[in-house]
Amino acid sequence: MTTSHPVLRRALVLLVLLALAAGGGWYWWRSRPVPLPAGIVQTNGRVEAVQIDVATKLAGRVAEVLVREGDLVEAGQVIAKMDTAALDAQLAQAQAQVAQARDSVAAAQAVVDQRNGELTLAQNNFSRSEDLVARGFISPQKLDVDRSSMLTARAAVAASKAQAVGAGSAVKAAQAAVDRVRSDLADTVLKAPRAGRVQYRLAEPGEVLAAGGKVVSLLDLADVYMTVFVPEGSAGRAAIGAEARLIFDAAPEYVVPARVSFVAAEAQFTPKTVETSQERQKLVFRVKLAIAPELLRKYQTRVKAGVPGLAYVRVDEATPWPDKLAVKLPAE
Repeated sequence: MTTSHPVLRRALVLLVLLALAAGGGWYWWRSRPVPLPAGIVQTNGRVEAVQIDVATKLAGRVAEVLVREGDLVEAGQVIAKMDTAALDAQLAQAQAQVAQARDSVAAAQAVVDQRNGELTLAQNNFSRSEDLVARGFISPQKLDVDRSSMLTARAAVAASKAQAVGAGSAVKAAQAAVDRVRSDLADTVLKAPRAGRVQYRLAEPGEVLAAGGKVVSLLDLADVYMTVFVPEGSAGRAAIGAEARLIFDAAPEYVVPARVSFVAAEAQFTPKTVETSQERQKLVFRVKLAIAPELLRKYQTRVKAGVPGLAYVRVDEATPWPDKLAVKLPAE
């Protein structure tokens, strides 16, 4: 009896090991990676979005910054305001110059009227002198004097009209200066050119910025894509508009649809940030996989740039998508 116990124990241990091995083999068989069809290429990349820098057109001091990092903004929303004290003074000066120029126009027109009156008188005097000379009542010398007076009056009228035209041009120039200052004042209100998310707040109230100084950096959440690198053997088959699927590392339970929006015209070596050193020796083509804008708007609160993930590009339209790559999106 004592000699059978060790044998029994060894048999039980052997049975347990066999059962574990069988279970492990079954689990490996169930969970083994299923190879992709030949018409689908797998690669990896990071989510990117178009970045827009909202900057001041004119040098000046930041008065207000109305958004914070992470805020969602709409197109046309006021993001920041610049100090306008200097421009307000320039506007008042330009408006005063407009008023002064208009007064000059009125004065010039009055001179024109005066010169026209003098011309009328000179013309009448000349006409009377012509009649009297013809009748022999006055000497021809008086006629010459009246003719000279008439010609002088005509020249004075022409000069006064030219001055009036110049005064009118001065009004237009002064008004243009007013419009320019008002345009500069409008540019002190910085607005979002597109809807997006505030990525960086680059300036604070009180800071003095040069012309072109950046205040806020936005991400356009309606223009989001993943840049991937497809082997040269498959890139030629990746047509613009071809379907793709994206699985992000941060949310592997979801499968996001995308389409090929760009294929580079020239091959390059894979960037070191993408693959292993061995893979970087291969020539690849840069490809952009764009997510539909309507889908991005629907899930704009979930969209984040910089998230890595896997991309699957269908280079053969006849190849069906495997079940594991069926589109699966979060609930609304």
